[in-house]
Amino acid sequence: MDFHTAIKAVGIGKKHNRELSYEEMQETMRMMLEQLVYPEQISAFLLGWRVREESTEEFRAVLDLFDTYVRKQPVENAIELGYPYDGKVDNPYLFPLVARFLVQSVLQLAVTGDALQPSKGGTTVQEICSRVVLPENCHYFDRARFFPELSRLTEIRMRLGLRTGLNTVEKLHNIARADYALIGAFHKPFVAKYAALFADRYKRLVVVQGNEGTPEIYSKCKYWICENGEIEEHHINPADFGIDYEKSWKPISPEKSISMLQNPSEGLLQLAKLNAAFYLFVTGRVGSVEEGMQC
Repeated sequence: MDFHTAIKAVGIGKKHNRELSYEEMQETMRMMLEQLVYPEQISAFLLGWRVREESTEEFRAVLDLFDTYVRKQPVENAIELGYPYDGKVDNPYLFPLVARFLVQSVLQLAVTGDALQPSKGGTTVQEICSRVVLPENCHYFDRARFFPELSRLTEIRMRLGLRTGLNTVEKLHNIARADYALIGAFHKPFVAKYAALFADRYKRLVVVQGNEGTPEIYSKCKYWICENGEIEEHHINPADFGIDYEKSWKPISPEKSISMLQNPSEGLLQLAKLNAAFYLFVTGRVGSVEEGMQC
């Protein structure tokens, strides 16, 4: 397929734009991953694709193609955490602390990262995992190693400086072949989209309206269990567990974020404990978050 066909499908105007077929989308993405086209053409497609709005069928084609590239590294008893690659700005990551509470369990955490620097600033998963000693049950996978073809597009995406459709499909690579996955969402409309994309790839997918678009519970929020073709909405509130933590609304530096992980306050530890209990509940190891807190 001529790559200009793909660019025209997303970039010639509202009246004449069209969705790409499953086969066309796979071929388009393959040419980008293999860098068989110029960087300017890749940027043009990614920008036009975002503006035109990506379809679920196109996203599924991309995910299926990604599966043929990703070097899977199975981890038994794992839960995969789908963090956005554009980092956290105002608050520290919780997963290193959460893992500490789960060391005595069989549950393993799998996170992925890349050198993709967020245009909004903030701290990335890669920065945390390269500078913080992780517990033995927390596994970090660098995309430059397990999916170098997508990682090589990082420089182009950083020059573009905007979110694209890749920001959506890259959150969960199923790198560890886990049965369970958690993914964060900013807004409720993303829930159905994530369910359509990822739910059938796991035994259970849970979407959390967490802090800064991550699957981390910092305050009262909603979460959705996606299982057997159904989506169930639930609520969780740290205050119900006696946790009173005031999250930040101002940017913190990577150094501050790392310092807060290395010397966590009691409030931050209690939040991590709650998230650990939530993971146990999500993976069916306990019947409720309350039971998980008692473990």
